[in-house]
Amino acid sequence: MSEAKTKRLIAETFLEMASGLESGEYGKKPVIGIAAEGSEHGREELLEGARQAEARGCRTVLIEGEDVHKRMEELLAKGEIQGAVTMHYPFPIGVATIGKVVTPGRGKAMYLAATTGTSDTDRVSAMVKNAVYGIIAAKASGTPEPTVGIANIDGARQTEKALLKLAEGGYPIRFAESARADGGIVMRGNDLLLGSADVMVMDSLTGNLMMKMFSSGSTGGSYEATGWGYGPGIGQGYEPIIMIVSRASGAPVIAGACEYAAQLVKQGVGRIAAAEFAAAEKAGLKEILKELKAPKESAAAGAPVAAPPKEVVTAQIPGIEVTDLEDAVEALWAQGVYAESGMGCTGPIVLISEANKEKAAAILEEKGYIK
Repeated sequence: MSEAKTKRLIAETFLEMASGLESGEYGKKPVIGIAAEGSEHGREELLEGARQAEARGCRTVLIEGEDVHKRMEELLAKGEIQGAVTMHYPFPIGVATIGKVVTPGRGKAMYLAATTGTSDTDRVSAMVKNAVYGIIAAKASGTPEPTVGIANIDGARQTEKALLKLAEGGYPIRFAESARADGGIVMRGNDLLLGSADVMVMDSLTGNLMMKMFSSGSTGGSYEATGWGYGPGIGQGYEPIIMIVSRASGAPVIAGACEYAAQLVKQGVGRIAAAEFAAAEKAGLKEILKELKAPKESAAAGAPVAAPPKEVVTAQIPGIEVTDLEDAVEALWAQGVYAESGMGCTGPIVLISEANKEKAAAILEEKGYIK
């Protein structure tokens, strides 16, 4: 090594020590491993991502070899690295990743819960769990009281009812409010662009699609240029900090994933996760999930329900899950209230006469179709 290089190395070391002593972080910077495999942009892109991560204050190491995942797991187990970034990883059922994107409407960060893996084999149960996972990721990344919204997709209304029940049981959820005029917890497409919620709840397939749209929408899709990647695998009892990026992820996203991982290490994501799961279970999470998976009694069970005499239906009742829509209509028919199913701009609706709106709403609430 030349004298000039030696002097520069010594100078950089002392600068790092001085900075660390001033901040109290010297010797505490987490080391994040980057698994070098699968990138569509080549090894140089990974190295550039590592360089950008280092410039943001992260310590990184490139993991190479024939079986990078095995090597990555060994390094995590030994504590030689505290987190890892990889292109893909076979998480067990019950573990899902929480992505982090930059929203174009306001330029703020938003957590997508979830983006890969699956927290549960039941769709709505998975979305309920994803809300808790998203809260964990947000808190462990420096957002102490994240707001939670639910993307307006299949299962949203059932998820809403379950999360409201969880909140009533004592789990402290700060619900977001849609920026649209009619408000509500269920978010429209506009809200995703605006970042109306810190944590946006959805199933992982939808989240994966959203992640790609947010990160590469301005590049034509072949290069993911913005955001922090698909996030860490989170699940009850799951400890390794393994971050997912895509084969299309560019250096800025790889650097963002390293930064995201370092935040989780510093904040103690394991401790935060344990506290959140304990609070959710105390509030009745297991019972709520059990109810969601229990088979429902259809209004059509037994003898068919005949429709009452047809009426002009101009009033609407929203907030019903699409899979429950026809059952909800028949539940009203069984009570002598004429109703029809429909689809409004915010999702499924039941159409009834203005005169029957209050009565119909009471019936549907009693039967559990609306909150």
